[in-house]
Amino acid sequence: MTASARVTLVVSLAIAANALAAPAGYTVLESGIALESGETWSRAGQRYRLYGVQSCLRGTAFTNKAGLKQDCGDASMAVLSAFIKDTHPACAPVARSAALTYVVCYATVAGTQLDLGTALISQGFAFAALNADGIPVNPAYAVAEQDAKGRSAGLWAFPDVQHPSVILGKATTAREPNP
Repeated sequence: MTASARVTLVVSLAIAANALAAPAGYTVLESGIALESGETWSRAGQRYRLYGVQSCLRGTAFTNKAGLKQDCGDASMAVLSAFIKDTHPACAPVARSAALTYVVCYATVAGTQLDLGTALISQGFAFAALNADGIPVNPAYAVAEQDAKGRSAGLWAFPDVQHPSVILGKATTAREPNP
C-alpha cells in the first residue's frame, strides 16, 4: 500500500468513525447498564427511562402459543436488551427528576436511524405510555401501538396480553378512597 493510499484510508476511517459517533448531548448505551424493565435501566447510580414508552409490567403474564404462562415484563426486557446489544442506541435526556432521567434514543440499523421507542412499540414489545388523563404522552407512539396491535405483532399475538396502562389504572383506582 502506498503512503497516499494509507493516508486516504486513515482519513476515510476517521470520517466514518465521526459519522457513527453519537451527536453532542447523546450517550451511547454500552456495557455497564442494569436493565430494570423493558423501558428503564440504571448506570452508575442514575436511573433512565425511555420517554413516552411503557413496557409490559414484570410479574404480569401472557399465555404463549404452547399454552405456557410467560412473564410479560421479562419479554419486554429481553427485547430491549437485544436492541441495545445489536444496535448500540444513542440517548439524550429530555426531562429529569431527582430519581429519574427521561431519554429519547435512536438506533442505527442498516445505516438508518430509528427511534428506539417506535421500534420497540411497532414490534409489539412495548406500549405508548399514557399520562394521568389517559392521553398518550407521545401521539406517534400511540399510532405505532395501534399498528402493532392490528398486525398482532410481538406480544399482541397473545390474546391475554393486557396493556400495562390498564393494569396501572386499575391499581390506582383501587387505592383511591371512595367519596
